Amino acid sequence: MRNKVPIRSEAEIGMARRAGALAADVLRMIAEHLRPGITTGELDRICHDYIVDELRAIPANVGYNGYPKTVLTSINHVVCHGIPSDRRLKNSDIINIDVAVIKDGWYGDTSRMYLVGEPGILAKRLVRSTYEAMRAGILAVRPGATLGDVGHAIQTVAHREGFSVVREYCGHGIGTVYHDEPQVLHYGRLGTGLVLEPGMIFTIEPMLNAGKPGTVQLADGWTVVTKDRSLSAQWEHMVAVTESGFEILTSWPDGYGDYSPITAETSLSAAVN
Repeated sequence: MRNKVPIRSEAEIGMARRAGALAADVLRMIAEHLRPGITTGELDRICHDYIVDELRAIPANVGYNGYPKTVLTSINHVVCHGIPSDRRLKNSDIINIDVAVIKDGWYGDTSRMYLVGEPGILAKRLVRSTYEAMRAGILAVRPGATLGDVGHAIQTVAHREGFSVVREYCGHGIGTVYHDEPQVLHYGRLGTGLVLEPGMIFTIEPMLNAGKPGTVQLADGWTVVTKDRSLSAQWEHMVAVTESGFEILTSWPDGYGDYSPITAETSLSAAVN
């Protein structure tokens, strides 16, 4: 370990890649079920059954620090950690579904935004801008770069688009431990923080608010909402630092649709230009 951050072998990255691919597949599967009228509790049950019966994996969130469900469902002004319930999705909602699985002792963790029906212009712009912020953070990952570089890239996109960055919650190291070192802040200064080395694995999962960055945790002990009740969005990928840049361990099996793909080649092009 370097600075308490595990440095993983190629074989270990392969195990993390397998777990990450399964988590990403859950988000592919659930997409067709996102429609007005379905409850977040139903979405949770579908994800649970798919993880257990189809993927032969373990739902990592169930029982984690007392959490009662399989996925986290964060709608509109919910920043993160929304608990599935009998709440029905409505036309114009935006929702983040966050899933984690365990396969052969390794964790896979990822989240994705979905549009229900036809959200408003601001909601769609926030969702896309948050994706672009995550993308910018991932493109900053390479040996010799710092976590400050990653955070700076994310906040630059957020502020350019007129959105704020949530500061209380961050990305994290992941592997055989769900939440490990390092902590990956979604803001920062260039050249500061942990220097990245090949073999490090962590999540990048920025949360952007349409209003101010303040958040409040509700009485259930989990659900976090924007203090001003403005919309919030989040995307999350697991990333491994490689010799030449990065590898996304939670790539979408159904493609990127309207969103720009994130590849090491893109990163190299961006650095050259």
